[in-house]
Amino acid sequence: MRVLVTGGAGYVGSVVAAQLVEAGHEVTVLDDLSTGHEDAVPEGARFVRADIARAHDALDGQEAVLHFAARSLVGESVEKPGMYWAHNLGGTLALLEAMQATGVRRIVFSSTAATYGEPERSPIVETDPTRPTNPYGASKLAVDTTLSAFAGLRGLGAVSLRYFNVAGAYGRFRERHAVETHLIPNVLKVATGERAEVSVFGTDYPTPDGTCVRDYVHVADLARAHLLALEAVTEGEHKIYNLGSGAGFSVREVIDVCRAVTGHEIPERIAGRRAGDPAVLVASSAKIQSELGWLPEHAALKTIVSDAWRALSL
Repeated sequence: MRVLVTGGAGYVGSVVAAQLVEAGHEVTVLDDLSTGHEDAVPEGARFVRADIARAHDALDGQEAVLHFAARSLVGESVEKPGMYWAHNLGGTLALLEAMQATGVRRIVFSSTAATYGEPERSPIVETDPTRPTNPYGASKLAVDTTLSAFAGLRGLGAVSLRYFNVAGAYGRFRERHAVETHLIPNVLKVATGERAEVSVFGTDYPTPDGTCVRDYVHVADLARAHLLALEAVTEGEHKIYNLGSGAGFSVREVIDVCRAVTGHEIPERIAGRRAGDPAVLVASSAKIQSELGWLPEHAALKTIVSDAWRALSL
């Protein structure tokens, strides 16, 4: 299949692009490199450096789109909400109109668990209320709503995948964010000497060790779900699936596993709770497991951390 991967020079997009190439698809990566890296585009993929709003030419001859291009920092979205609405929703609207003009009728969208906001229960299922607490989550939810409208009104086939905490690496493809907000890479930066310590935000939550519990999914498993979703796209329908491991690990458990994997002490600093941090966020992936046959094959926290650590030396 001829596939356009927007944001394919970023973390998740590059892993998906690599797996698509390995599976024999003809892949074009479109990325403006504002947060991505050109050397993350996998061998065998064609690269087009362009903004998503100018995707029309790159769509010519394509059969499907996997859409990762987005702004994704929660704090930044609160400071600059207009930028997030313009890029995440406005950029996607421009992409959908270009798809309509070029006859491309299949899309897999990189959505987020931030669409749920602070959940009423855990594990979270796809029918739970969506009440995002920041412009990032709200803009992603708006895209989900738009995809439903395009499916109903224009016959678009769409699948949205709502991620929880993506981590790990796929060979040389790893997290390389200018502003890193994710726990595992920040802990590993302490082990490499890039940071002096790791901050633990809150130790008095109603969890076994008092720290927040989160669901981590290996990036390789996540990417494989996109390939399954690509095959499952049905014109005129918009399907939504959660993606997580179904298990939760606390902040302290993550730090302890990082210590074991790296052999470094990793000093920590206890800080106060962050506003809006739920005690537990765990996904139910039962729907995608039953409908698409997806299962996380690399769910062990030690495997996730080990792969991320190994990739730092590649």
